[in-house]
Amino acid sequence: MEFFALTIALFFGIGFLALIIWSIVWAYGDAEARGKSGCLVALLVFFVSWPVGLIIWLIFRPDQKKY
Repeated sequence: MEFFALTIALFFGIGFLALIIWSIVWAYGDAEARGKSGCLVALLVFFVSWPVGLIIWLIFRPDQKKY
């Protein structure tokens, strides 16, 4: 039973880590597409308590860049 619980915990931990990494990569690409510094936005999402940084970017991101 302990092995099963550990396996489930590991599965959810890896899934959560993948979600964080995906959101950082998405924020980087979104910022670059909108003409902003992708590195700065990725650092914002990562360092400002993960979900809060992503919400901040979603609220304050500029309109889509026009080509």
